[in-house]
Amino acid sequence: MYKHYMYIHLILYIYCMIKHYPTSNQAYGEFNGGDITENKPLGFPQDGGNLKPYSNLFYWAHAVAKKDSVIGLHPHRGFEIMSIVLEGNIQHYDTLLRQWIPLEKGDVQLIQSGSGISHAEAMQADSKIFQIWFNPDLRKTLSAPAKYLDVKAKDLPKENNITTIVGENSTIKLDSENIEITEIAFEVGNFQLPIEKEYYYSFYLIEGGLKIQQVHVQKDDFFIVLDEESLSYEVLAKGRMLCIKSPVTVSYPVY
Repeated sequence: MYKHYMYIHLILYIYCMIKHYPTSNQAYGEFNGGDITENKPLGFPQDGGNLKPYSNLFYWAHAVAKKDSVIGLHPHRGFEIMSIVLEGNIQHYDTLLRQWIPLEKGDVQLIQSGSGISHAEAMQADSKIFQIWFNPDLRKTLSAPAKYLDVKAKDLPKENNITTIVGENSTIKLDSENIEITEIAFEVGNFQLPIEKEYYYSFYLIEGGLKIQQVHVQKDDFFIVLDEESLSYEVLAKGRMLCIKSPVTVSYPVY
């Protein structure tokens, strides 16, 4: 059974340039004795998992709070750190603003950590977030002042079933080059997305179910599409997914 499963994934990779990472192949982390748990498509080197940093994507975690819990003050430098609230409510504190900022479902925050900033996060029970780290040109950002931005869900551009977080008409601008971030909602049916060969397309299935050729993609699965002209997929269950478009070639050194 296992060999058959691996064979399907090998065929899918060779002919479609799609890499599929179910939760069993992702890294795992937790805070406060398991009050907050994380599955990480892209974890730190010590976290395990099958995927290492690529393009200018450095880290991607999906965190779930089982009860009210606080991740205490901790430092960052250089990287751009984005949090997207998927469910529930969180609060953010940092040494730049020195106050707790509430965020709710659909809101997005960006910390451009620059020469240094420390922050803390409080998650209410049953809340879920993405935390994603982007790798800018550290030769520049490590000497730049830290910045903080949050954007409410209602202020993100929406067209049909697509919400733009970073991209055309969005107020969120990254120093990490050539990044676009969208959330795609979908109904049951067959769909196609255009793909540019100079980019990785990284997807996290937040809700629902998909079928891409012979592979079933389930909730919390992660997959990467590369070197294709389009992505054809069948939606088996209504849901939504996050897509990050990032360059195959980055013009500056990455970590």
